[in-house]
Order: sequence, then structure tokens, then C-alpha cells
Amino acid sequence: MISYNPKEWFSFIFRFHKADTVRKLFPLMIGIAAYSALVGYLEMEYWQLSKKDYISNVTIMHSMLGFVISLLLVFRTNTAYDRWWEGRKIWGALVNNSRNLALKIAVMLDDKEDKAIMRRLIPAYAHVLSLHLKNEDISHELFDDATLAPDHYNHKPNQIAKTIMAKVNDLYKEEKITGDQLIILNAEVQSLTDICGACERIKNTPIPYSYSAFIKKFIFFYVMTLPLGYSFQLSYYVIPVVVFIFYVLASLELIAEEIEDPFGTDANDLPLDKIADNIRKNVEELIY
Repeated sequence: MISYNPKEWFSFIFRFHKADTVRKLFPLMIGIAAYSALVGYLEMEYWQLSKKDYISNVTIMHSMLGFVISLLLVFRTNTAYDRWWEGRKIWGALVNNSRNLALKIAVMLDDKEDKAIMRRLIPAYAHVLSLHLKNEDISHELFDDATLAPDHYNHKPNQIAKTIMAKVNDLYKEEKITGDQLIILNAEVQSLTDICGACERIKNTPIPYSYSAFIKKFIFFYVMTLPLGYSFQLSYYVIPVVVFIFYVLASLELIAEEIEDPFGTDANDLPLDKIADNIRKNVEELIY
């Protein structure tokens, strides 16, 4: 995730970074420019059409469809941002639940060895969940303890949660915590699994294919028909105008595609590693 000052206008205008859509769209923008130049040449120079020809009425279609495409893109970006913000709220809940679990463990337990195990397990869940959502390999060092999950398990967060619950159950059997305390800790451990499931729901449920494909086709045909009508009014200035319109529309779609999966490694995705590291620091401060 990119850290920035939202009040610095000029830095936004003149600064380019790896998340900027210009880099991704540049080849297509060159193609659109060449296509616009070709259409303009054919209409004005080769066929020598005029504003009175029927093809100039294409601009009427653009004025009617412009409102429709704007509504579609607004809905698309709002839906994508809702997914991004929901992901941030879920990880905010993970921070709070990890703190609550650490607070209760710190107060309920007296044995330093038991505390050390929980001080290691609670942050490990956040770190492993981060790697799990990014589809990255999880280091074997995270599971070097005999009580943790071996490598052949595919869902490592489940194994960490299972290990935490097993440790809590052992504490109850050893009479280090009471039955009431077991119920309290069980609810905190359950919340970890609920958070994992919510994250997987966002990650594994993208926008329906038909809807995404329709928007892309709509943008493509809308932009490709722009030179047909506006060449008469703008002459060869139609080239930069059409390229800019394509850049704006396609950029909105690209941004929506990027943020609708907030758990990836793109520049605008959530800083899961940073959040997991903050959880580790908080837990280590609470359990000592």
C-alpha cells in the first residue's frame, strides 16, 4: 500500500509510480492513437466525407451512451472499493481480537513457559494468514515446533488456530484456567477462524465474469467508434482526445480490478505484512 499525503496536489499530477495506469495502458494508447489517425485520414483525406454525411451522426450515439458508461464505471469502482474497505475492516478486527486474546492470556496465566508459547502463536496466525491470502510459500521455520502444523497441510492458518485451541484446552485440563476462562478464550480463538473465512470469501469471489467482460467490451467499442464521428469536428486533434478518453475509462477499470482483491501484492493492496508485524509487537508487549 502506498503511503502519501492527500493534500499534496502537485505531487500527484507530476509524479508517476509503478501503480500508475499509464505504464499498463501505454501500448494500447499507442494503438488507439494509430487507429484514430487512420480513421481521420480515411474520412477526411481518402473518402473526403463531410459533416453532412450520415456517419457524423455517430456523435449522437456517444452522447447517449456516455451517461450509461459513466454509471457503469461508478458502480464498478464503488463495488471494488467496498471490497477493499471490507478487507481493511476485517484485518482491523484481527488486530483487536489478537490484542484481546493476548490481554486475557497475560492476565489468566502465570507460567512463563505457557505465556511464551502463546506469545509466539498469536502473531504467527496473522503472519501465516497474510502469506496464505497472497498464495505465497510459508516458511518451514514457522512450524519448527512439534506442536505446529507439518508442511503437508494446505491450510496453514487452520493449523495455527487448531494449535492455539489445543493449547488452551491443555491449560484447562491442567487446571491452569477455569471453565469460565476456557469459554472466554474459546470465543477469541473462534474469532480468528471467522476472520480467515471472511478474507477468503472476498478473495475467492471476484466480480461475475459476464459483468466484467461486458464493461471491457463496452469501453472498447465506445472508444473505437469515437473517431468515426468526431474526426469531422476535431480534425486530427481527434487523436489525443480519443487517447485521453480511453485512458480515463480504462484506468477506472484497471483500478477497480486492482483493489477488488485487497490481499495481493499490488501497490494499492492492503499492507498485510505491516499489520501482522504490528500485531506481533502488540502481543509481545502484552505477554511477557
